[in-house]
Amino acid sequence: MSTAGVILYGPPAAGKDTVTHALADLSPAYLHYQRIKVGTGRRKGYRFVTATTLDQMRGDGQVIWENRAYGAVYAIDAPSIASALESGIPIVHVGQPGAVTALTHATPGARWVSVDLWCPRETAAERLVGRGSTDIADRLAVWDSTPHLAEATIAIDTATTGPAEAAQIIHEAVQMRSQAPIKRQSCVDGSTSSTYP
Repeated sequence: MSTAGVILYGPPAAGKDTVTHALADLSPAYLHYQRIKVGTGRRKGYRFVTATTLDQMRGDGQVIWENRAYGAVYAIDAPSIASALESGIPIVHVGQPGAVTALTHATPGARWVSVDLWCPRETAAERLVGRGSTDIADRLAVWDSTPHLAEATIAIDTATTGPAEAAQIIHEAVQMRSQAPIKRQSCVDGSTSSTYP
């Protein structure tokens, strides 16, 4: 396994979905990796399975990472990650530093670009209201408990960096990753966040 991937890390409403769409606009090679979900709620962007199926996957040693939030269980499994890396450049959304560590350790041949997406809490709250979230208090509680990713390849404040610019920065990092290690880059200037839902 020697292909590239992108890990978009950050708290709720940091812009993971919007940046994913912007990356896909840059190149069809970028593919949103659909994590496993057991539970109710939002369906778009997930692969729903039963609790029994997830138990079987755990027993088979397929689960790389899982976490619980908003009354549901989310998981990343090894077979689907391997397939995604072979098919294109997967974009994986996570919100826990441990998930980044688990994913990179499980795929030692992959060249991951990890991106610490962030925005001010009040910006996140405005975005949650704007997209019609009904569990805003729960999501802001998760926002409060999500630390910055200390070892991220890139740090981007989506309140000051628009989606297209953020995607271009990430795209360039992916291209550079295949040539040589790159230093952490912080982007704090740019367009406003008005294009983030």
